[in-house]
Amino acid sequence: MARFIVAPQWQGSSSSRAMQLIDGAEAIAGDLPRASTTVLEPPSEAGDAQGSGIQRMSALVRMRERVEEAVRAAPETAIVVGGDCGVALGAVSAIAGDDLAVVWLDAHPDLNTPQTSPSGAFHGMVLRALAGDGEPHLRLSPGISPGRIVLAGTRSFDEEERRFVDEHGIRVLTPSDLADPGALAEAVAATGATRVHVHLDLDVLDPADITGVALPEPFGARTAEVVASIRRLRERMPLAGATLTEFSPSSPAAAVDDLGTILRLIGALA
Repeated sequence: MARFIVAPQWQGSSSSRAMQLIDGAEAIAGDLPRASTTVLEPPSEAGDAQGSGIQRMSALVRMRERVEEAVRAAPETAIVVGGDCGVALGAVSAIAGDDLAVVWLDAHPDLNTPQTSPSGAFHGMVLRALAGDGEPHLRLSPGISPGRIVLAGTRSFDEEERRFVDEHGIRVLTPSDLADPGALAEAVAATGATRVHVHLDLDVLDPADITGVALPEPFGARTAEVVASIRRLRERMPLAGATLTEFSPSSPAAAVDDLGTILRLIGALA
């Protein structure tokens, strides 16, 4: 069984469609089992940077606390549905340990810092924060070792992100690597971890498979391959938690068009 925690956070996004992340989270929540779903209230204010170099940081800190508390209280494995990628910080904070691997299924590695981010938006810094770097109020301490991180389906790197990956030897699987359903499980097993958190940003998918993402990247992974990879990984290692994020449909009708794909992915996680 899984507990679904819906966190309609938008404050970490750089997109002009950021507010539609609330619509996306609510659309997904409508198709989840009500008895197993908790919907969190997002901060009512936009938040401010407070000199951190991170847009809307004060609201992000508040939401991190709410997500972490909800995951800790969940009687089953928690699947956190965003909102933007920043919800992964609270989700992983609640279950972190030196035996945990983090799989980051995302078109972007999200490995910038406040000093290197081109936008100042936290959704491009989340994995770096999970690795223990960046703004003290928005980072995991101690962080997840880079040796326990696996990037999958990732295909759009900023210069600093590429440097960090190369310097630390982070495992990277391309979208074409995911055509082998065992590749992800093998990469995670090679980290030596005994539990795994799977983060799934919907822009990991090829734009032919999903329309409701704000930052699509061409040549992405196909839904069937991601589903098969997650299922094979779960056969190999216990799932400690998961996040599914960045659904920002352009309209209610467009949301309906994508929900079948999203529910297939949630089914693999749950």
